[in-house]
Amino acid sequence: MTYQETLDYMFTQLPMYQRTGKAAYKANLDNTLALDAYFNHPHKKFKTVHVAGTNGKGSVSHSVASVLQKSGLKVGLYTSPHLRDFRERIKINGQMISESAVVDFIANHKAKFEELKPSFFEMTVALAFEYFALEEVDIAVVEVGLGGRLDSTNIISPLVSVITNISKDHTNLLGNDICDIAKEKAGIIKPEVPVVIGERQVLVEDVFKEIALERESNILFAEDVYEFRNAKITTGKQELSFFSLKQEEEVRIECDLLGKYQKKNIRTAICALEQLKAQGIPISYENIYSGLSQIVKETGLLGRWQVLQENPKVICDTGHNAAGIREIIEQIGMIDYRKLNIVFGLVDDKNTDEVLSLMPKDAHYYFTRASIPRALNEKRLQELASAYDLRGETYSTVAEALNAAKSNSEKEDMIFVGGSTFVVAEVV
Repeated sequence: MTYQETLDYMFTQLPMYQRTGKAAYKANLDNTLALDAYFNHPHKKFKTVHVAGTNGKGSVSHSVASVLQKSGLKVGLYTSPHLRDFRERIKINGQMISESAVVDFIANHKAKFEELKPSFFEMTVALAFEYFALEEVDIAVVEVGLGGRLDSTNIISPLVSVITNISKDHTNLLGNDICDIAKEKAGIIKPEVPVVIGERQVLVEDVFKEIALERESNILFAEDVYEFRNAKITTGKQELSFFSLKQEEEVRIECDLLGKYQKKNIRTAICALEQLKAQGIPISYENIYSGLSQIVKETGLLGRWQVLQENPKVICDTGHNAAGIREIIEQIGMIDYRKLNIVFGLVDDKNTDEVLSLMPKDAHYYFTRASIPRALNEKRLQELASAYDLRGETYSTVAEALNAAKSNSEKEDMIFVGGSTFVVAEVV
C-alpha cells in the first residue's frame, strides 16, 4: 500500500474516537496489552514521562520534550490528536515519523490487527512505542489520549507522572462528576513514581492526595513550588515571571507560546523537569530556559494561540471545552480591535450550552463545521447559538467561513478561529 492507502485503511478500518466518538472508545486495556505482548513490550526499552489532564497536556508535553531535546537527548514525543498530518502524533526530536515507517508497520502487522480489531488509538500507541524502541530514544514524553486509567498509554512506568488540571470534558465517557473524572485521570499515578499536579483545585485535591498516598507516590502541586508573578507578551514571545518558593528568588522565563493560559503549563513543565533532573536526567537550567523559548521550533507545536496573519489579525486556538474557551475569551478581551469576527464550529458530543454561554455577544459569527463525522451541523449550531444572542451566517466548510470572515474584515479587525480542535486543524 502507498502511504495514502495506508492512512485510508487506518481511518476506515479502525474505529477512531476523533472522527466517530464514543463508538471507538474501549473501556479496557485488553487490546493494548495484547499488542504490547505481540511487540515484546517495546515501552520497557526507553524511559518515559506521562502527561494527563483536561487542558494543557499537549502544551506541557511539547514543553518538556523541547527542554529534553535541548539537553542533548534523543526524545520521543507521542501526542494526539493530529491537526494536519497523522505523523504529527509520533515525533523524535521534533521530526515526524517517516511515511515509510507507517506503511511498513501496517503492512507487516496487518494480519494481527485484523485478528485483534484494535481501535485507531490502540494501534497508534503500539506504533509509537515500537518506533521509539527501534529508534532507541533515550526518553519519550507520552500524552494521554482520553482519561487516564483505561487509556492505551497507561501501560508505561514513567519517571514522573503529570496531571495538568481537571474540568468537565468527555463526560459521556468519563462521567459528569468532577471527582469521578479526577479519579480516571489519577489512574496514571504509579506506585512510588512522583506526580506533579499542575493546578490546585479544591474539589479534586483530596482525590489526588488519597491516590498518591495509597500508591506511595510523592505528590507535588506546581503552585506550591513556583508562584506566578507577571506575564508580558512581546513580538513573538511571552515573558513569564515566577517566584521560587523554595529558593526564594525570582525566575524569569521567555516562552514562544503566546496564550496567557500557558503560564500554568510552563510552571507545570518546569516542575516535571526538576523531578527528572532529581532522578539523574542531565538537564541544566540553561537547557530549561533555552528549551522553553523555542518550543514551537523544537517540536512543531501548532494551534495554541497561533497568529496566522496580521492586518486583520487572525488567531486560532484549539481550546474546546468550557475551561479552555473561558481562557481564550479572556485573552481576546485584552486585544485592541475594531470588530471581532469568530469562525466557530463544535463537535456534537460536547456540552454546547456551557460553551455557547461563554462566547462574546458583540462578535459576528461564521458558523461552520470541520470535515469529520462528529462535527455539529453548522445550521444546528447557529440555531443553538441564537438562544445566547450569538448571531451570524452558516458555511458548510471551514475554508469558506474563514474566507468570508476575511472578506468582511478591515485591517483593524480581529478574526478568531476555534471552538473545536478540528476546525483549527483546517486553518493552520
